[in-house]
Amino acid sequence: MPYCNPVYPYDFPDPFVLKVGGEYWGYCTGFQSDGGVFGIIRSSDLVHWRPVASAMQPVDRNLPCYWAPEVTAEPDGSFLLYYSAGNEETMTIRVAKAGRPEGPFRDLGLTLTKEPFAIDPHVFLDDDGSRYLFYATDFLTHTHVGTGTAVDRMLDPFRLEGNPEPVTRARYEWQVYDPQRASKGGVKWHTVEGPFVLKQNGKYYQMFSGGNWQNLTYGVSYATSEKIKRGEEWTQHADGATILPILRTIPGKVVGPGHNSVVRGPDDRQRYCVYHIWHENKRAMCIDRLDFEGDDLIVHGPTTSEEPSPLEWAELGESVRA
Repeated sequence: MPYCNPVYPYDFPDPFVLKVGGEYWGYCTGFQSDGGVFGIIRSSDLVHWRPVASAMQPVDRNLPCYWAPEVTAEPDGSFLLYYSAGNEETMTIRVAKAGRPEGPFRDLGLTLTKEPFAIDPHVFLDDDGSRYLFYATDFLTHTHVGTGTAVDRMLDPFRLEGNPEPVTRARYEWQVYDPQRASKGGVKWHTVEGPFVLKQNGKYYQMFSGGNWQNLTYGVSYATSEKIKRGEEWTQHADGATILPILRTIPGKVVGPGHNSVVRGPDDRQRYCVYHIWHENKRAMCIDRLDFEGDDLIVHGPTTSEEPSPLEWAELGESVRA
């Protein structure tokens, strides 16, 4: 059966999806109705989802913000949940552990980052086994003041090397969050956040969200590099004028597509971009196919009509390959 976005039409902001065996586990930002944080949903096909529970109990109920969880499956069979927590002005990245993808996760009492503001953790495991933590943080002396992304090598799953480098800082007008952000002293504030990294043909692609979801210019783009830490920022794809973000608002149809993750479909070949949109005053989860065309990263979306389901696409791919 075909699907139509959003595949999960309920509140599920900043969706991250992990494939474990033949099942998919989705994790989202925020407090849940059971009093825990980080909602979990489960699916066998990326289209039909059912809620499970919250992932963990908050480490401090006085902290209002629990954002952007991502989960890694470890070789020893455990699962690590990386997330940011704080009061919005001050945010740190922490890690929790569980023996199953549905949890419950237990916070390990570790703060990985040292910056006053660090959010949106993404762990990338390279081909040689080395790990890197990509995250978003503030760059207050940059030419385009605001939030950008950085990367630091991980000494192990629980410690950073402590030598972060900028990956993608704001450069273009489409990345403006607020032309006069009062909470930041009235400065023109830019936002680049939500990093997610892929590797294709030896090249690294960092996807990110930029701007303000309320603006027509908001969307998802990417930056590329031949090395993860190369001593300078990665090369951005979209300038917002001659080259547009690969996912963006479609007036009257799609509002605020952003904060994506990527997961393989049932055939373990086709990639899917998982992202949220604003739908009936909440952030709902969508999926669309992701491909590479030459050196370009392509997302076939945001779609608003029926599309072949991941299972149908897997069957079609098998028939084509046969």
